Amino acid sequence: MIGNKNEGLSITLGFPDGDDYDNKKKQSVYRIWKRLSSLQRSLIFLVLLLCGISAIYIFPNLRQSHTTNTDQVDTAIRDEKDSIQKLVIKKDKEKADFIASLKRKHAKHQIDDLMNHPLKTVDNDFKVEQKENSAVYDYFSPYRKHSSRQTAVIDAFKMSWSAYKKYAWGHDEFHPISKTHSEWFQLGLTIVDGIDTAIIMGLKTEYEDARTWIQNDLVFTHDRDVNLFETTIRILGGLLSAFHLTKDNVFKEKATDIGNRMLPCFNSPSKVPYSDINLLTGKAHAPRWGPDSSTSEVTTIQLEFRDLSRITGDKKYEKAVDTVSNHVHNLPKKNGLVPIFINANTGHFRNSATITLGARGDSYYEYLLKQWLQTGKTNSMYKDDYKEAVDGMRSQLVRQSEPNKLTYIGELLGGRSFSPKMDHLVCFLPGTLALGYINGMPEEHMDLAKEMMRTCYEMYNKMPTKLSPEIVFFNQAKKSKDDLFVKPADSHNLLRPETVESLFYLHRITGDKIYQDWGWQIFQAFLKYTKVEGAGFSSINNVRSIGNPGFRDKLESFFLAETLKYFYLLFEDSIDYLSLDKYVFNTEGHALPIYSQ
Repeated sequence: MIGNKNEGLSITLGFPDGDDYDNKKKQSVYRIWKRLSSLQRSLIFLVLLLCGISAIYIFPNLRQSHTTNTDQVDTAIRDEKDSIQKLVIKKDKEKADFIASLKRKHAKHQIDDLMNHPLKTVDNDFKVEQKENSAVYDYFSPYRKHSSRQTAVIDAFKMSWSAYKKYAWGHDEFHPISKTHSEWFQLGLTIVDGIDTAIIMGLKTEYEDARTWIQNDLVFTHDRDVNLFETTIRILGGLLSAFHLTKDNVFKEKATDIGNRMLPCFNSPSKVPYSDINLLTGKAHAPRWGPDSSTSEVTTIQLEFRDLSRITGDKKYEKAVDTVSNHVHNLPKKNGLVPIFINANTGHFRNSATITLGARGDSYYEYLLKQWLQTGKTNSMYKDDYKEAVDGMRSQLVRQSEPNKLTYIGELLGGRSFSPKMDHLVCFLPGTLALGYINGMPEEHMDLAKEMMRTCYEMYNKMPTKLSPEIVFFNQAKKSKDDLFVKPADSHNLLRPETVESLFYLHRITGDKIYQDWGWQIFQAFLKYTKVEGAGFSSINNVRSIGNPGFRDKLESFFLAETLKYFYLLFEDSIDYLSLDKYVFNTEGHALPIYSQ
């Protein structure tokens, strides 16, 4: 009640009784709620729901934020133990032990980093520390160091690769003078042939470019014929090597595809394969130029097909090439030496054919030794055939020139008449002989290897450009002034790898740096006379002309796959880098593993 004191009025303030007030409040809230529209009530329900969900996630995180550092450490250790246990289950005991030792080395305040990247960090450290002892070597590691000579070789590879990528990417062959390209098999030969060189040199960008193209663009459905031998050693060999060096299944899948497509070549009456096949139709046939296959071609596919069987678990590839090897083993030979032609229909040699360690004969002898090594030295047939063949070379083909007594390997024309002709291709032999020697072959094999190595070097050294011709003839007359001469038609240089390959083996096996020095001289000659500014390297017409060697306008894929790879390995001093105890190189320079059986 309100009033004036003088007038007898008074003011009274008060609240309703408790029960009465609560009832009025409830009625008021209810009336307000009822006045709300359906949309407003729905929005309120949605807000309340979102608040409830947020509370579910927020409160555990708040509790976690109050846990101690010790709890974080315990969590990290449990995570690491789980990782270790998984690795043990996968039989990767070596990496598990490494992780455990790494855990002991890390301070507790560093465990958070391992928690955030528990396996990636460990894997990187593991690859750097383990190197050749790990399943896959980290070729792209920043810790990998190169000598100055290796760096020069890497620069040559990168320059060639860059020019090819700019002007001919995805095509078989590059023409650096005209800056054009051409196709042989339409299989991106230069990419597939060169990818493992990029891996071995540690060139990650070049490797990733090649891998992307192989995954997305390499297909085997073009309607054109390919050569079984060339496709096997370059495409199949390149894919297999890339798989073994990286364990990337992209390469395994592509290798299996091309292997399957080439199998119809073995469906000849004699099981000696036809030389050519259409990968789209599967139709195989003899070469267009005649009825016979080259002996070296049908006997230089075994390493690759056998390896394909080992990685796929499918024996059909190895069975096909073993049938060929067994057939050739049982054919009559001349002191272990073979004619250079064989008929796929009859299965017989052309007895009137030339016997040579040059074109069409060379890699038959190389693969005898390498198959024995690949199979863990368990198949004595290959070893016995190889030893017999080297004895045949020594008695039938080895001569010395006049006046300086250079040891060389000649030919038997028609299988009978000796010729003092020697292809540059024959310069694979010193390396093969040395490889055989360190695997138990007689000491005279190593003696012949060193003598032949000197001769192959002189084929370069005696030319004005310091580059070897494709073919030389050795003088036999007592009054000769020069040990060798070159016919005009044979004076070209195709950037071939055979001499550099043998220099690599001789240096790796003997440790004698003279072989590195010879190789460096040859490499500098390549730089001087075959380099094309801004476009890589090209074969040349005339090694006898300093003033006008003449570019042939072609970069062979084997320059990247073999020549530069063997230069790089020649200038590598570590004998464990791509150890010869673990790998055997196919005839295109692709590294394949040695198996125990």
